[in-house]
Order: sequence, then C-alpha cells, then structure tokens
Amino acid sequence: MRPCFRQGVVIRFWLAAKAAYEAMQNHVGANLMRLMAAANLSIYQVAKQTNLDLRTIRSILNGRNRPQTRSLHRLAAGLGVSVDELFVDPARLLHRCFDRQTNPVVDEVVQQHGHLFDHWTEADFDELHSRMGTGGALTREGTLAVVEAMNRKRELHDQLDLLLETGHAEIIAAIITAMYEKVVV
Repeated sequence: MRPCFRQGVVIRFWLAAKAAYEAMQNHVGANLMRLMAAANLSIYQVAKQTNLDLRTIRSILNGRNRPQTRSLHRLAAGLGVSVDELFVDPARLLHRCFDRQTNPVVDEVVQQHGHLFDHWTEADFDELHSRMGTGGALTREGTLAVVEAMNRKRELHDQLDLLLETGHAEIIAAIITAMYEKVVV
C-alpha cells in the first residue's frame, strides 16, 4: 500500500507543478507586450534585438506558442531583462507600482550609487522597493544598509554555489543541514 500512496503524492505534485508552469507560461505574452510598450519597441525591433523570427514573436504575443527555453533567453537578453521578468504575474505589477511610489528615496540611491546595483534583476529591485523602515519608507541610510545586505547575501549564495560544485560539497551540505536543524528546531 505504501508505494501506491507515494505514487499518488508524486502524481498530485506533478499535476500541481504542471499547472503552475502553464500559468507562468500564460504570462509570457502579456509581459512581452508590457516590456515592448515600456521600451517603445515595435515587433520588428524586438525581432532584430533578439534574433527571433517575427512569426515566433507574434505567436508568443498571441499566446499560441509556448516558447522554448532558448527563445526565452533570447527575448530576455534582447530586452535587457531577466528571464524571470517574462513570467511575472501581471497582478503583482500593481504591488510593484505601489512599492515604488512609497519608497522614492530608493531611486535616488540607485542614481547616486549605481555601482552597487550591478547584476541586479527586476526581482531584486522589487524586493528593495518593498522594504520598509521603522515607521514608514526607507531612509537613504536604511536603503544603503538593505542594498549592502542584499549584495552580501548574493555574494554568499555565489560562494556557496561554487563550493557545492567542489569535492567539499558533502562537508558543506552537512554543515548547512546541522545549522538549519539548529535554527528550525
């Protein structure tokens, strides 16, 4: 009976993952349209910038095509965004606008300290704009502190990714597991 139970769990998980994937795929066309409008790009300009065929772009915009991974990466690179930006649920964009309006000092910090934002994605900026300081919007100092913490976290993730690709992966995994259990339990 146990194998049947596991099989049922796996099937339910697979169906849920498939549904989530299909929902994300449905956002690609709408997000492509939004990004084109924001950059004032025509379909011909997108084709030129991404090296994708006009038919491919039209079918993505019309929702008739589920683009392949290579096409998604070409779109993102050509439009200067992360691939994640193509999958954003349009409903989340209202929160993005609100957060950016309520934290105006963030834009000033970005302008004055551009070097701190190298390799940032739209999701990183969303996270920064969504942060609040004590009693309200972030101050200049608070914004810089959050940016430094986010950059340090990214640096640690990069270092951890590298270490997990070495012969020390088992040791690193054991340390992380032990620390996680200590914190969570």
